[in-house]
This record gives sequence, structure tokens and C-alpha cells, in this order.
Amino acid sequence: MGDVRGKSILVTGGTSGLGADMARMFGSRGDKVAITGRRSERGKAVVEEINNAGGEGLFIQNDIMDGESVDQVIAAVVERFGRLDGAVNNAGISGAPFTRFADMTDEVWDAVIATNLTGVWRCMRAEIRAMLKTGGGSIVNISSIYGLVGSDVGHADYAASKHGVVGLTKSAAIDYAKENIRTNAICPGYCHSEMVDPVVEQQPELTTPIIARHSAMDRLGHGYEIAETAVWLLSDASSFVNGAAIPVEGGPSQRLF
Repeated sequence: MGDVRGKSILVTGGTSGLGADMARMFGSRGDKVAITGRRSERGKAVVEEINNAGGEGLFIQNDIMDGESVDQVIAAVVERFGRLDGAVNNAGISGAPFTRFADMTDEVWDAVIATNLTGVWRCMRAEIRAMLKTGGGSIVNISSIYGLVGSDVGHADYAASKHGVVGLTKSAAIDYAKENIRTNAICPGYCHSEMVDPVVEQQPELTTPIIARHSAMDRLGHGYEIAETAVWLLSDASSFVNGAAIPVEGGPSQRLF
């Protein structure tokens, strides 16, 4: 496993779920970790966990739908830590699961694309500008299994946004490869999280067969399994990996392709 110890890392959407899992793992490796999110109390709690684990945490309240706010986040990270070595663009929303294509509203579609796709583009733009000034870095975008295949659970808005994230990833990887900036994507399957677990508990008759169909291992993933992949992609151990969209999903995409 590669090492990212002592680096300056940004995790968007780092106050809960997979984002918080990744932030805590970076902290346990001694990194300087900035997290963003809307909920200040949750952000402060995760920062405390980062500090207790041996890292240095920073919470910045932010909405990635606001371009000026994103630029301010990067400026705050550089001011506090001196540079930006790595970034994980994780912030996103789920949209309208179990809604068929023709039943989706303009409002839901626009919100998902604005957050999951345009928001990631804004973050990448600001991150790349900062990395160019300091000799490079590594970016990891959190896509989804639905960034690789079509959704079979009535989730076209989410699938479109996550396919777009893979496109952004591959394009940036080509644009900045010679300037020492690598860009990759992780495509998680269904994982335990604050977004998934309540749905599983509330609608087991609906979700159980979906999970069974989407997991060759017949289980949900865990946040630490995604986090370990992000650690590797931000480390020098993956120095020749660029423009990849890596499934971390226990094999379900092999059933869906």
C-alpha cells in the first residue's frame, strides 16, 4: 500500500458517510486534511476525530454549487497548509431513486446535475489551478457503479451525473498528465452509509433483491474499503495510474455489463 503521510488533502463532502471515512483514514496516516460540507457541527466532530487520529484537520463550510465559494475553499486550504497535494471530490446528492425516466422532474434533474457534475467540475478547476502552482498533485473523483453502467433502479439523473464525472476524470487526466497532475475516479457499489442504510432498513422488500443483484459477494461494501482505494490513488504507489475509473463494488458490474 502506498503512503500519503504528511500531505495536504481536501475531501469535499467530508462531514459524513464515505467522505468522513476517507477523511478519518487520511488523518490516521498523519495527513493535513481539510473537509467541506454544509453541517458545521458534523464538520467540527470529524475534524476532532482527524486530530485525535494523528492528523491535522480543518473544516470549511461550503456549498459546491457556488463557484466563488469553491475558490475560497482552495484558498483557505493553501493558506492553512501551504499547498494542495491531493483532493477527493466526494460531495454529491442521490437525486430521485426508484423514479422512472419519464416521471422525473426538471427540478430534480437540474439539482443532481448541478451538484454531482457541475460541482465536481468547479472543484477540479480550482484544485488544478492550485496544483499547477506547486508542481502537481493527484485528484480522485467519487463516481459510482452507475458511472459505468445504466441504472436499473430508476435513477437516470444520478447515472447521467456519475457518467459525466468519469468523463471529466478522463479529460483532465489527458490535459494535465505532463504537468504531474493525475486524475482518477473510484466507482463504488452499494456501501453502508448514512444515505444507504436508512433506505435498506425502511424498505427491505425493495432493497434486498437489488443488493443481491448488485453484489457478487452478496453484501454491502464498507467505507474503509473505498477509503483504502483513495489512499492508494493519492499516493506515489499509483504514480502510473491516470484517467482510470476503478470499480470498488465486489463484482456486481460484471453482472450488469
